Amino acid sequence: MANTAHLRLIKRGVKYWNEWRKEKFSDQPDLSYADLSGWDLRGANLISADLSHANFTNADLSGSYLSIANLTNAYLSEAKLSGANLGKADLTGVDLSFANLSQAILIETKLHKALLVESKLTEALLNFADLSRANLSKADLRKAHMIKATLLEANLSDANLKAANLNRALLSEADLSRANLSEVNFTKADLSFANLIEADLHGANLNGVILIEANLRGANLQGTSLKKHN
Repeated sequence: MANTAHLRLIKRGVKYWNEWRKEKFSDQPDLSYADLSGWDLRGANLISADLSHANFTNADLSGSYLSIANLTNAYLSEAKLSGANLGKADLTGVDLSFANLSQAILIETKLHKALLVESKLTEALLNFADLSRANLSKADLRKAHMIKATLLEANLSDANLKAANLNRALLSEADLSRANLSEVNFTKADLSFANLIEADLHGANLNGVILIEANLRGANLQGTSLKKHN
């Protein structure tokens, strides 16, 4: 459960909280299980905090600092996280459905089995992130940077990844059916056994890509080095 003193501090406002953290940075904040739904936490310093099971539904965490934080089993549905730094944070199994993560930093972040349905991740930095078995159905990942990201068995059906960078990403057994993959950089990516049925790969860079047993039925391969699959 949340540390009652820490909970009182955050309730006094972000300015007061951040000043306290400057003085007591070595203290690890414990806001686990706290109900912070709908709160304005813009720019909050929550680095390395224990936020497990906390409720941030519809909270505004834009520009906040959440690197190395423990957010396992937290609720972040419809939360605003644009420009937030979540590098190396643990978001395993977290519900981020409909959340705004545009331009967020998620480098080396753990998002295994996370729910990111219809989330906004435009221009987000997801390099080396673990998104294995995550649900990104209908997510907006335009121009996202996902170099060497792990997306094994991830659900990306109907997602928009136009002009995203998936250089050397691992997408084996991922579901990319009907996804917008136009202009995506798939250089040396692993798409073995992936579902690419009716995906739009127009102008995608497929140099060195692994497509062993990938299903490309009905996919748009115009402007790529691959021949049309029927």
